Amino acid sequence: MHLTLEAQRRCKSYLLPGSIAIDATAGNGLDTLFLAEGVGPDGMVYAVDIQSEAIERTRAKVLQAGFADRVECIQADHGLLGSLIPNEHFGKVVCAMLNLGYLPHSDKSIVTQATTTIQALEAIEKMLASRSILSILAYVGHPSGRQESLEVQRWVDRRNIDSDQVGDQADYLVERLVDETNPSSPILWLLRKS
Repeated sequence: MHLTLEAQRRCKSYLLPGSIAIDATAGNGLDTLFLAEGVGPDGMVYAVDIQSEAIERTRAKVLQAGFADRVECIQADHGLLGSLIPNEHFGKVVCAMLNLGYLPHSDKSIVTQATTTIQALEAIEKMLASRSILSILAYVGHPSGRQESLEVQRWVDRRNIDSDQVGDQADYLVERLVDETNPSSPILWLLRKS
């Protein structure tokens, strides 16, 4: 199973014309394009990445697809999401996607970090609408990836209404997809808020 495509498949039904979505790790722009198509011409997608190369790649794809009017590309650390998205969109985001790790075909020393990823997740949580989905794809095969995925798992566990570790924020149905036979398999978490 290709987890990036599976994430998109699971998110698709949440994307309605005119809705708001976030690609918190724009990378090559593939999730941004997917989200932009889903929200339609009256919707808005915020695509964020710390690397100028990622923003340039994403912006080029967005322009080529004719989606420039519905996508705002922002070069910034995803940990700053709370200050990057307009306040009027808090509580209205129907889908947020994070594809953690490093930018493919680029400098592999620049990777997402657990601290800023958790900051991004905390901010996204405040932005999600009552019927929404959060997709987090983590790669454990790079040096900081395993630690980042452990931190994400802890964050997710506190929000899972089916978990024994339920915290005050438990209002998500959580699904975790991973190839248990492969220790370096990416992990996909899908958090559905109802």
